[in-house]
Amino acid sequence: MRLNTLKPAPGSRHRRKIVGRGEGSGHGGKGSTRGFKGQTARSGDSHMKQGFEGGQIPLIRRVPKRGFKNTAFRTVYSLVNIGDIQAVIEKAGEVTPETLRRAGLIKGSHPIKVLGDGDVNKAFIVKAHAFSLSAKMKLEKAGGRGEVLPGPKLWKRKK
Repeated sequence: MRLNTLKPAPGSRHRRKIVGRGEGSGHGGKGSTRGFKGQTARSGDSHMKQGFEGGQIPLIRRVPKRGFKNTAFRTVYSLVNIGDIQAVIEKAGEVTPETLRRAGLIKGSHPIKVLGDGDVNKAFIVKAHAFSLSAKMKLEKAGGRGEVLPGPKLWKRKK
């Protein structure tokens, strides 16, 4: 037996911490386990924002921001491997985004990209927003094809 392998007895429950019921309770007295005075002794202590530094300008605002991030403009795809389509969909034929959602291969409303991991021997006609080169080659080799759906609207500068 080692100290780090000790566990509570099966079925045992830890007693709920009851504070503010006098000094004899072990969790009472003036501070009720919060200490005395100061920010953490006040109500709402647990609701401070991440990065809050007690009122001074936080580090994230003190450090200058540089460079460009593409996170606001990037296209996030729901990824599906061609081998997964083969495994889930039994009949060869048309595979639409709704078919993939019903089969549980994708979730959400992101555009769909088909990747080439896995093998295909059925002639699927897959409709998606993007295909990898290997996925397109495998579909065509099996007798099917990939049809590109119109993608999400891209932001364009007004002239």
